[in-house]
Amino acid sequence: MQMLWCWRCKREVPMLDPAEFSQVLSKQDLTKHNLKERFDNSLAEYERITGFRETNPNAVFHHALSLYGPPCKRCGKPLRTPQAKLCGSCMAAQ
Repeated sequence: MQMLWCWRCKREVPMLDPAEFSQVLSKQDLTKHNLKERFDNSLAEYERITGFRETNPNAVFHHALSLYGPPCKRCGKPLRTPQAKLCGSCMAAQ
């Protein structure tokens, strides 16, 4: 787990490494049709790992380190994707 700027949340949040992200995903209850019930265990696992209480499962699914690029050379915020050539915050070329 690493604290990193999230473009969607507009703040630093705990981001999961691949093993942690897989662990959170594995807690989904695919037998449930109700979305809240389906993702309750995943949200609880995210909180157990990070200490951060999240209520929106969509947020957890984009809090994976592998989705983001390296830090911008100018402003330090992570690039929006590993392939990004332009910083979405300060618009600096990478």
